[in-house]
Amino acid sequence: MPDISTSLSAQDSLVAVMIGISASDQNMRTSELLQIQGVVNYLPVFGNYDTDRISVVAQTVFDLLAEDEGLYAFLGLIRENLPEELYETAYALACDVGAADGKLGQSELRMLQEIRYELDIDRLNAAAIEVGARARFVTYDG
Repeated sequence: MPDISTSLSAQDSLVAVMIGISASDQNMRTSELLQIQGVVNYLPVFGNYDTDRISVVAQTVFDLLAEDEGLYAFLGLIRENLPEELYETAYALACDVGAADGKLGQSELRMLQEIRYELDIDRLNAAAIEVGARARFVTYDG
């Protein structure tokens, strides 16, 4: 099996970002996993994506995040393999997965901050993406 760090596709990188934000609090919730699956099944960027790759990418993310400096290795892997035109897409997907369970904990907020920094997402664009995620995942009981 080839070393995945040299063979991540753009779509693999997007999946890795979503898995990374979900795993950042050591508790991957069903709502987050369903969000990832739904995104991969729905968005055009994943139109030709082999969904069997999700488990391979997930294991790579888990292995990286378990290492001492794993967060930085994870972020470097994403930056190395993700085309710049998909940076904002990656951040938007991370925000959506983070918001899918209705709350963002400190570890998820920190991961979003690290992703935003690593991918050099403009503050104004990041704020717009975050507001959009919040609006999509708001709950209403009234």
